Amino acid sequence: MIDPPEPVLTGVPGPPEAMTPARLPVPAGPGRLLVLAVVFVCAACGLVYELELVALATYLVGDSVTQASIVLSVMVFAMGVGALLAKRMRCRAAVGFGAVEAGLALVGGSSAMALYACFAWFGQSRSALVGFSLAIGILIGAEVPLLMTLIQRVRRQDAGGAVADLFAADYVGALVGGLAFPFLLLPGFGQLTGALLTGGVNAVAGAVLVLWLFRDDLSARARWTLLAANAVVLALLAAGVLLAAPFERAARQAVYGSSARVAVQTGIQEVVMTGGTGAGGGAGRGRKGLGGPLALYLDGRLRVSAETEYRYHEALVHPAMAGGPHGRVLVLGGGDGLAVREILRHRAVRSVTVVELDPGVLRLARTDPGLSRLNHHSLLDPRVRVVTADAFDWLRQQGLRGRGRREAPYDVIVSDLPDPGIAASTKLYSQEFYGLAGRMLAPEGRLVVHAGPPVERARLYWTVDATVRSVGLETVPYRLAGRPASFYGGPDRAARPLPPVDAEVPAAAPLAGGGRYWGFVLAARHRPRFGLASDAPPPAGLTRAELQAGRRGEARDRMSGLPPSTLIHPRYLG
Repeated sequence: MIDPPEPVLTGVPGPPEAMTPARLPVPAGPGRLLVLAVVFVCAACGLVYELELVALATYLVGDSVTQASIVLSVMVFAMGVGALLAKRMRCRAAVGFGAVEAGLALVGGSSAMALYACFAWFGQSRSALVGFSLAIGILIGAEVPLLMTLIQRVRRQDAGGAVADLFAADYVGALVGGLAFPFLLLPGFGQLTGALLTGGVNAVAGAVLVLWLFRDDLSARARWTLLAANAVVLALLAAGVLLAAPFERAARQAVYGSSARVAVQTGIQEVVMTGGTGAGGGAGRGRKGLGGPLALYLDGRLRVSAETEYRYHEALVHPAMAGGPHGRVLVLGGGDGLAVREILRHRAVRSVTVVELDPGVLRLARTDPGLSRLNHHSLLDPRVRVVTADAFDWLRQQGLRGRGRREAPYDVIVSDLPDPGIAASTKLYSQEFYGLAGRMLAPEGRLVVHAGPPVERARLYWTVDATVRSVGLETVPYRLAGRPASFYGGPDRAARPLPPVDAEVPAAAPLAGGGRYWGFVLAARHRPRFGLASDAPPPAGLTRAELQAGRRGEARDRMSGLPPSTLIHPRYLG
C-alpha cells in the first residue's frame, strides 16, 4: 500500500526545499527558539538603523517631522519591494538569508558614517538619506519571507501559528531596539559607533543561524563564500569602530573648520564649540580669542557667535526690561547665559530663574573658559537660579500646583528659544505655551519672544505674533538689522544659499546682513512701552533710534488675519 503524500502546508507554497524538514545539529525545539531569537535580534537591529537615519537626518537637515516621514515612507515601500524579491530566494532560503544579513549589517552599520561623510565633504545628504533608506528597507523586507521558510523547515505548524510566532519575536525585538537606541547606543557610543556595533551584532546573528544551524543546507562553496563575506563585513565594521573618532574629527573640521575644540553629545543634542580660547578683547568685551571668535552650534545650527551675539541679546532683553518693574525675571531657554548677562546689567534685578532643557549646555556655560568669559559668569551669580527642565512642562507644572506652592509672578519673561520653524520647537511657540507663560506674568509684566526672521519668513514671524495675541496679550513687534547669510544651517550648503532654518545668531560682522533681520515680539496685558531702560549701562551694539526704526518697520509690514499655532495644529512648518 502506498502511503498518501504528506500534505502541503496551506498558505506557505514554495519550492521543494521549503517543504523539506531541515537536518539540524540540535532538536527541533531549541532550533526553533534559535530562529526566533535571530528574528528578535534582526528586528532590533533593523529598528536601530531606522532610528539612526531619522536622528542623523534631523541633525543634518533639520525638521524632524519631514525627515522621519521621508525615512519611514521610503523604508516601508522598500520593505514591500524586498519581500517580493525574496520570493525568488526561497528555494535556497538559508543562503539567501545569510547573504541578506551580511549585506544589511554592512549597509546599516556604515550608513551613519556614510551619511555624515556626504554632509561634511559634499554638502549634500538628502540623496544619500533616500538611498540608504531604500537599501536598508529592501534588505529588511527580504528577511521575513526567508525566516518564514526557515522556521517552517525546523518544525511544521499551521501558517497562522508560524506567522504569530514570527511577528511576536519581531515586534518584541523592535521594542528592545527602539529603547536601546536613545537610552544605550546614542548616549553610550554616539551615532557612528552605535550604528557600527549594531551592524556587527546583526552580522553575527545571521552567521550563527545560517553557518551553524542550517549548515547542512549549504554546499561547501556556499559555506565558504558566506563565511568569507561575513568575515569581511565584520572586519570593515571593526575598522569603522577604530576609525570612528579620527573620522568624526576630520568630518567636524570639514563642517566647522579647524577651530572646533568642543564636541559633546549631551543626550539632548550635539553641542560643538569653535574658537574663543584666548582672553582677547574684541570690542572691549572679550569676544575674540585664539582660534577666532567663539561660535556655539547645537545640532549643526549656529546659536551663538561672539561677533554678533551682543546685538541679538541686547535687542531681546533690554526693551522688555524697560517697560516697568523688572525685579523678578524668568528666562525660558538661554542656557548659554548670554541673555542672563544682559538681564543682570540692570541694577533693579533681584532674581533670575533660568529654565533650560540641556544640562550639557549649562555645564559649558559655567565651565568653558570662552563661553563663561563671554557670558561674564552670569550663571554663577547668586541672584540666578537654574532649573533643568523642558520649558513647556515646567510652565505646565507651575500651573497645576496650588497657589501656595506656585512660583511668584514674574515681571519679565524672556523666551530665548530656537527658531519656531524647527519641528521640535513648535510647541514652544504654541497658543498653549503662551497661555501658560501669561499666567506667570505679574499684572504689569512683559513677555519678549525671539520670533524668527521677519522678512525672509514673514508668515512664520507674524504667526508667532498672532499666537501671542490669541492668549489676550497686546504685542509690539520689532526687528533688528544685521543677520547675514554667511552660515548655512541645512545640509545642502553648496547648493542652497539660504538655510531652511535660519541661524539664531550668525557668524559675521554686525551690519553685514544688509536687509536681513532678527525678529522679536514684545507683549503685555496692556500695550507695553517700548524703548531702553534707564538703570542699565548703555548697550554696546544697540541704539534707541535703531530700535524705534525696527518697531516702525514691523508696523508697516504687519501681516494680519493669520490663525494662531496650537499643539494640535502647528502652523510653522512647511
